[in-house]
Amino acid sequence: MPSRDLGRTLIIANPAARSGRGEGAAVFATRFFSSFRSVTSSCEVRLTEASGDARRMASAAYEYDSVIALGGDGVIHEVVNGLMQLPEDDRPRLGVIPMGSGNDFARTLALTRNDPERSIAEILSGTERVIDLGKVNDTYFMQTLSFGLDAAIALDTTARRDNNTRQIGEKLFITSGIKILLRGMKGWPYHAVMDGEEVEGIDLAFAIQNGPTYGGGFRICPDAVPDDGLLDICYSVSRPSIPHALALFGLIRLGRHTRSRKLRLRKVRHVEVEFPEGDQPPCQVDGESLVAERYVIDVVPAALRVVVAGGCAW
Repeated sequence: MPSRDLGRTLIIANPAARSGRGEGAAVFATRFFSSFRSVTSSCEVRLTEASGDARRMASAAYEYDSVIALGGDGVIHEVVNGLMQLPEDDRPRLGVIPMGSGNDFARTLALTRNDPERSIAEILSGTERVIDLGKVNDTYFMQTLSFGLDAAIALDTTARRDNNTRQIGEKLFITSGIKILLRGMKGWPYHAVMDGEEVEGIDLAFAIQNGPTYGGGFRICPDAVPDDGLLDICYSVSRPSIPHALALFGLIRLGRHTRSRKLRLRKVRHVEVEFPEGDQPPCQVDGESLVAERYVIDVVPAALRVVVAGGCAW
């Protein structure tokens, strides 16, 4: 068994993750760290009960060396935002035991998904890296921010998970995507400033990424890496027909959409986005709904220490 010393460790676990499987994963983690005391100087497990609990717990974790988020991207998002409330010198490293449907941040960290035993082994044998974060208005994001069609699909998958759909991950995103695409696409006019350059268009796809995937593995920004001091954007410049949009949807799944004339990809540090009053598109940040009149997005370089798996390619 690897002997990485995580120091004083707090595990913040969502027992409802993955249709209740998070509870069993939390029990396993508790037993593991109780049995292998050499890997921590102390370990505490706290279960969330409601939205906001994970953020509150993480924001008070200044006495810990490591905080491990157990759950899906939603609980990780909360933990990240809590940790960012702490002074940099008191900010623990972040580990992840991914137990979700999409698990896109875990993909970025090259972690095994929905297998707590392997995830813990990867935390103990992995490498500590420093990653950037994105920030939109007052909210940090570790993986994705999107508007319009992208966000509508992401929020639909969240709603379906809350209603206990049996579909997960990529399959869930595909079925939500096809459903929303076939409803028709009016688009949302936008005005953006990207590193000082003004851009206008119709928003069907508008995703700002810290890691390459969203939707359970769709490679929307395939060149995105979370430690280059930049955010990656994929945005639409014209409205495709429904058959063309469905074809693009399939290409995005594999990251083969990058040459489409309907889309643009670029790397940025600062973005401002506005939509006409009364015509606000859906917006999601790491799978959570966000509503604002104006969106100011920045990269936060070298913001957080995380543990990545040994096979992480970036």
